[in-house]
Amino acid sequence: MTSPPGSLGARDKASHLHAFTDLRLNQRQPALVIERGDGVYVIDETGRRYMEGLSGLWCASLGFSEPRLAQAAYRQMLELPFNPTFRGRTHRTVVELAERLLAIAPSPMARVFFANSGSEANDTAIKLVWHYHHAIGRPGKRTLIAHRAGYHGTTVATTSLSGLPELHRDFHLPLPGMLHVGTPHHYREGRDGESEAEFAARRVAELEALILAEGPDTVAACFVEPVMGVGGVIVPPAGYAEGVQAVLRKYDVLLVADEVICGFGRTGRMWGSQTVGLQPDLLTCAKSLSSAYLPISAVMICERVFEGLLAQSDRLGLFGHGFTYSGHPVPAAVALEALRITEERGLVAHAHAVGERLQRGLRRLAADSPIVGEARGVGLMGALDLVRDRATRAPFDASRSAGTVLARRALEQDLIVRPLGDAVVMAPPLIITEAEVDELLRRLGEALRAATAELLARA
Repeated sequence: MTSPPGSLGARDKASHLHAFTDLRLNQRQPALVIERGDGVYVIDETGRRYMEGLSGLWCASLGFSEPRLAQAAYRQMLELPFNPTFRGRTHRTVVELAERLLAIAPSPMARVFFANSGSEANDTAIKLVWHYHHAIGRPGKRTLIAHRAGYHGTTVATTSLSGLPELHRDFHLPLPGMLHVGTPHHYREGRDGESEAEFAARRVAELEALILAEGPDTVAACFVEPVMGVGGVIVPPAGYAEGVQAVLRKYDVLLVADEVICGFGRTGRMWGSQTVGLQPDLLTCAKSLSSAYLPISAVMICERVFEGLLAQSDRLGLFGHGFTYSGHPVPAAVALEALRITEERGLVAHAHAVGERLQRGLRRLAADSPIVGEARGVGLMGALDLVRDRATRAPFDASRSAGTVLARRALEQDLIVRPLGDAVVMAPPLIITEAEVDELLRRLGEALRAATAELLARA
């Protein structure tokens, strides 16, 4: 079945190159054309309502119909629709947003740089790390470390930093000097009989061994997602984050917290760094910063990094980095309003409370299912990891991921979740109610029963 000739879906297929899509399959299957949003729901061109279990792409934290954000954008467009921030120009909205972000940062920060996406924020962080080490007389510190299965963006540099080989293939990536350490996922990568504490200590020791093998004088920074989103909602075991922090400080390696997914309440705290116990030197954020209503991202830097950039600017006469739309007044106004709404409605505490309900429900589904090996998550981030055999953790046939089957079955239940290999992940809007959490779990349970029958029939 394909989209009817002349329909919006057919026109899309004839004109639009989709991101992260099986292009051949997309040409054959009907398009899902979404026309409008309503709270935690989106509605397609036929009027069918879907519960958006991933907030779009982890980002529409205030749902899909918040009028205050639209009004904030409209007011700002009438007042000042654009103003560059090159060569010292500024405007009230970007100043107030920078001040607000510094006030709520999880560790002391000195300045904020604005960009347009998480990829741009992390790409900027890479450049700032390298520029800083030049400034302090250590230009040889260029190597960057991240996690296998980690995701930091799709620019040339951030794709290289991401530990996802499927994003590297045939793009001539990764770039040299981008190294990866093991994923902190005890369920999948722990050894037989190894406790979570022992596993965390081993992973930390592996990081230290890598730094020593490369030479501490060559390692510039380590990028860490407090909770790994695209990797499958991987929550690090207790003690892991603190251990990583200690190793990085020991060898004077900067810690960059990628809060693009975790920031602004997603984990039940304002920042994922607070949830797992990190104090970053740089912090990147995007997505829920504006509830995804307009593109905006930010990089926060600590005082010593700013002092390095200041000294380097003295030498060069210029800080040579920026984007035309850095600090664009309209997305900045929307971001400020999103932060006000989040605070006024107590959505971080709400996410913690309803997140506990979501996590309990996912564990119940796992306990009752023969194919769920692990239910995991924190706050309003969750995942179900599917296995053919729970005792051995053996996967299903790799030619067709179990996660894709469950996500398709969920869509039949009017629930949108995301398949990631043999897992499905979810991150509903922070405004979700307890009743809506229960409805999400009901729909997911129905989908899981159907997927179980399908997967076991062909196993």
